[in-house]
Amino acid sequence: MSDISLTASMRSNLLSLQNTQSLMDMTQERLSTGKKVNSAIDNPSSYYTAQSLTNRAGDLSALLDSMGQGIQTIKAADEGIEAITSFAEQAKALANTARDEAVKNIKSVTAFKLADDYSSAAADTFEFSIYEIGEDAPESLINFTITDGKNKAETETEIVNKMKEDARIESASFDNNGNLVVEVKRGYEIKMTNSAGAFAGLKDEATAGRHEINTSRIKSAAQFDSILTQIDQLAADSGYKGVNLLQSNSLKVVFNEDRSSSIEVKGVDASSQGLKIDKAVGEWQEDKDIDDAITAVESAISTLRAYATDFGNNYSIVQNREDFTENLINVLTEGADKLTLADMNEESANMLALQTRQQLAVNSLSLASQAAQSVLRLF
Repeated sequence: MSDISLTASMRSNLLSLQNTQSLMDMTQERLSTGKKVNSAIDNPSSYYTAQSLTNRAGDLSALLDSMGQGIQTIKAADEGIEAITSFAEQAKALANTARDEAVKNIKSVTAFKLADDYSSAAADTFEFSIYEIGEDAPESLINFTITDGKNKAETETEIVNKMKEDARIESASFDNNGNLVVEVKRGYEIKMTNSAGAFAGLKDEATAGRHEINTSRIKSAAQFDSILTQIDQLAADSGYKGVNLLQSNSLKVVFNEDRSSSIEVKGVDASSQGLKIDKAVGEWQEDKDIDDAITAVESAISTLRAYATDFGNNYSIVQNREDFTENLINVLTEGADKLTLADMNEESANMLALQTRQQLAVNSLSLASQAAQSVLRLF
């Protein structure tokens, strides 16, 4: 275009129009993008500062997702602790119920091993005494006189019938091994206190003894063991995305982009073994075994409450850091926007002013060209 000659006024108006168009292009870009700094060319300092803030906000946003998942993992463990505590309290209630049945439904069963053959025995007697459990003086005596010549079956029948005459005896019979098995009412026990003749003596003292059987306790012990199984299963089911804090897995939650700020939530063993609760011993026929179970469950409940406190504290920490990170992301994004975002009201006003200026420049250029156009009138 350098070979085209323009008058000074036309060139001046043309340059003004070109400048106005350049400003309009820039304003239109700001209106379309909403930013006053779209590249480093617009404002290097603001552009790179805003880019740094935006990058950090993006990194924190990724960590924010990790914090949210960490919170869910802790919540899953906390729900498990709460349910396991309920099971432990149920187990304690069962043990207390069984302990309260220390006398109720107890049957004293004693097995005596007598001689195998009574046919050659002379007319002799032997004596059984029934005691109240815990007392030394007998409540009653049962004496037998066996006459000569009776066979074993007849002798055993006579012994059983004689036993049943006492109101404190619930049953008496000979088992397949020849043992005289006597069951007395609760609160009583039976002993052989005197005997005469070989047939009446204890053939094997090791087989004689008293066994207390409480069927309610047996049932409670089985239910107790079932609850322990449920505790183990619940502890195994309290994981989240492969991390189970109730099976000694640990969880690390990172709070900042350079990983210098974090928290490690240490897992625990919330199974019955980890809580040191053993299965019912001896079907809970001994008071000591029930007392030991109650002590173990009470200790486990205290441990579970401590676990719940720790998990609750960790939950609060991660939750607070999550809230802080969300607010920090907003601050960073707002700071970047202040450096790059355009004032739409201002840019709209600028566009209106530039459009007016453009129209004026076009009119001015038209006026400037009239002097050259007047030369055409000479022809």
